[in-house]
Amino acid sequence: MILGFDIGGTKCAVITALQNNDEFSICQKQTIPTNLSIAPEEMIEQLIKIADEMIKGESISAIGISCGGPLDSKNGIVLGPPNLPGWDHVEICKILKAHYGVKVNLQNDANACAVAEWKFGAGKGFNNVIFLTFGTGLGAGLVLDGRLYSGTNDNAGECGHIRLDAFGPVGFGKAGSFEGFCSGNGIAQLGFTLALEQVQSGKTPLYFEKGMSNSDVTAKSVAIAAEKGDETALRVYEICGEQLGKGLSVLIDILNPERIVIGSVFARSEELLRPAMERVINSEALAQSAKCCKIVPAKLGEKIGDYAAIATALL
Repeated sequence: MILGFDIGGTKCAVITALQNNDEFSICQKQTIPTNLSIAPEEMIEQLIKIADEMIKGESISAIGISCGGPLDSKNGIVLGPPNLPGWDHVEICKILKAHYGVKVNLQNDANACAVAEWKFGAGKGFNNVIFLTFGTGLGAGLVLDGRLYSGTNDNAGECGHIRLDAFGPVGFGKAGSFEGFCSGNGIAQLGFTLALEQVQSGKTPLYFEKGMSNSDVTAKSVAIAAEKGDETALRVYEICGEQLGKGLSVLIDILNPERIVIGSVFARSEELLRPAMERVINSEALAQSAKCCKIVPAKLGEKIGDYAAIATALL
């Protein structure tokens, strides 16, 4: 049996899975709220207690942990993620290994999800796979030559920090960044800005009402308006698709992947993003590299966090 832990700022999950040759099946999952008012070690002990009840004495072959960064994957240490205040230099792998006596692997959530899509999802069967989160923010996991590449200090794949334009939505602390244009927050920012332009010209987009603030506009509300044919909403997604194409062209030219798997917003709004994305890739990326790379939506959906923890155990 394989044991997985998905550590998040709002909730944590314990997952068990069984292996049958090359196939894996999730057996059980139990989720509890993340209690940030207690010491991290106490929270980990709660998760261990839940895991012990789930496995009921069965032997564990490996343990995987998916957690937001920054972290030290080589030494199994959580280094104070923004969504886990107080989790500073937590030796989580050491604690779990002392209890279970088996190999324990730790990876940041983007890397863990990349491995999950590579082993179980849309990247299965390929040696060079890039996974992009495209959710609240934009992170990436890189599988190169059949191995996860995490860089010198676990910072490989932070493509959201790449600046694509001098001006634009802010993401990763940088205006005009890849994350600024290609994330849920970025789409909301862009939607709000374009809506203000329209309102001042005497027009009102479907997703916008008088007095709305930036926080009232969401990627979902803009997408719904775009699907109804709203011109401003369609322009928002066209700009996002163009910038997505720019960012992907850089990755295609440098890393020459076979598959780029994109989650969340792209998986939900592929039809709105793909035309502009492909148009830019066709004009920007090396033709030979673009030809051998297929860009696909993530396959694991809401279960990706479960598979991410299990996939990390298999590294």
